[in-house]
Amino acid sequence: MKQEGPLRSPGASGATLTAEQVAAAAAGAKGMMPIGPSTSLGASAPPRPFLDYVLSALADAGCTGVCFVVAPDHAAIRDYYEGAGKPSRLAIDYAVQPVADGTARAVQSAQAYAGRDPFLVLNSDNLYPAPVIRALIDLAGPGLPAYQIDSLVHDSGFPRDRVIGFAAIEVDDRGRLTRIVEKPGAEYYDAAGSRALISMNVWRFDERIFDACRDVPLSARGEYELPEAVGLAVSRGVTFQTFRAGGAVLDLSRRSDVALVNARLAGVVPRP
Repeated sequence: MKQEGPLRSPGASGATLTAEQVAAAAAGAKGMMPIGPSTSLGASAPPRPFLDYVLSALADAGCTGVCFVVAPDHAAIRDYYEGAGKPSRLAIDYAVQPVADGTARAVQSAQAYAGRDPFLVLNSDNLYPAPVIRALIDLAGPGLPAYQIDSLVHDSGFPRDRVIGFAAIEVDDRGRLTRIVEKPGAEYYDAAGSRALISMNVWRFDERIFDACRDVPLSARGEYELPEAVGLAVSRGVTFQTFRAGGAVLDLSRRSDVALVNARLAGVVPRP
């Protein structure tokens, strides 16, 4: 599980954050963003890091261990999860990514943890329904869920113009991944219509992904990116099975997401 960078601000339309949320955003620890009733005036329950809800969903799906891929300076997250926030249903380990040079390198940093066992990869600022995670676990090999635009708009509350900025995936007639199209834009999705499928950046891998993460070239953004490593693995013959997924995906990548996430998680008590 990779720790993500600072929240991007959409400008004046963004939601107002509490002091604690601003501090988490400034530290680049979106997963540690406090979420919950007491982020609103008059609420009594203490807030919990967004990551607690992510871990709780993983435990609900049957996961028993998690490895955080962290920066060298990660005392805050370690102190919390080895102290007051220590999970009761999950064992926590850490892998250090020495340089923030992309998501492919983040996955590669966890090779010693994963060994030869299959494993899941997701970002700390995304929360997926436990049934989707369970379906990933139950796959026979590498794979990912495939979402449709209408589902993400209806279930997750994303504006349509945001959804069409997400990566598209193309599959064969057996549902096997053939191509990832990063930020294809409105014309692509308009042409694909109801056939359009979207990746929401949660994956099941086996050890073969590590070679692809090592060999993937720098992207146009100057990073070693996981979707490009997946594409390289596909070109080398690794099969990624997709399955249709629904339900709300909660995302904290923008300042304006905080209000929606708070509302969606109101009354939910995480049990990591």
